[in-house]
Amino acid sequence: TALAGHRAKQLTEEEIIVLERDKECISSFKKEKLEKEAKKNWDLFYKRNSTHFFKDRHWITREFPELLQAINEVETTKPVLLEAGCGVGNTVFPLLEENPNVFIYACDFSPRAVEFLKSNPGYIETHCEAFQCDLTSGSLEDHVPENSVDLVTLIFVLSAIDPNKLSSVLKNILKVLKVGGLILFRDYGLYDHAMLRFSRGHKISDNFYMRQDGTRAYYFSEEEIAELFTASGYEVVENHYIQRKTINRKETIAVERIFVQGKFKKVQIGSI
Repeated sequence: TALAGHRAKQLTEEEIIVLERDKECISSFKKEKLEKEAKKNWDLFYKRNSTHFFKDRHWITREFPELLQAINEVETTKPVLLEAGCGVGNTVFPLLEENPNVFIYACDFSPRAVEFLKSNPGYIETHCEAFQCDLTSGSLEDHVPENSVDLVTLIFVLSAIDPNKLSSVLKNILKVLKVGGLILFRDYGLYDHAMLRFSRGHKISDNFYMRQDGTRAYYFSEEEIAELFTASGYEVVENHYIQRKTINRKETIAVERIFVQGKFKKVQIGSI
């Protein structure tokens, strides 16, 4: 079918030409190498960027007023959160500042990111437990009790993972989430500005690309996300594209960012 875009982004003729020309994917050998070296590439990313790359995500409480509301509505004096893919703690620490009663489990694929988080002066073991975990294969239950988490944040995490492994990530999270518990999700949307900027030779598979540093990015449609979460045992509470214009200061141009944002509820007892 001819490319046209979706309700959040109509492709220009120029963009359609670029996407249609970029049919060739990288070799199987290179794909396997990226998968094997994924942890190393993220570790090197954090080594290069230390704790400076991501700004503190104070926007999370603006973009997800539901997060603060959901924390307040949890019927316990100490709500339990899991931040899956915590990086160096850019969401963890703002949330702890806003809600000192919360307990947060925080995990990341990169051991170096977890080390940085633990060395932050705001890291207090009575309020936070950080650990390294490969969500595609390691069990969260090694650190987090089954059915114990009220809320999960999953922000710009799934896009970095091989799309064939996403269901196992969501089923892993499902085991530690309470029935009625929510995942709050945001990730890159299909035809986001960053997707349209990739030059030839970076395409791994449809909508999945490698960056210069070896990290990867997948760009999701609303439909894919709804299907993925539903098939993994969640009910869709909210799921929609978000459009943002951001200024690229280097080139002094406004660029269109497209994300998919949603809330998904655990509706069944036990694993699938």
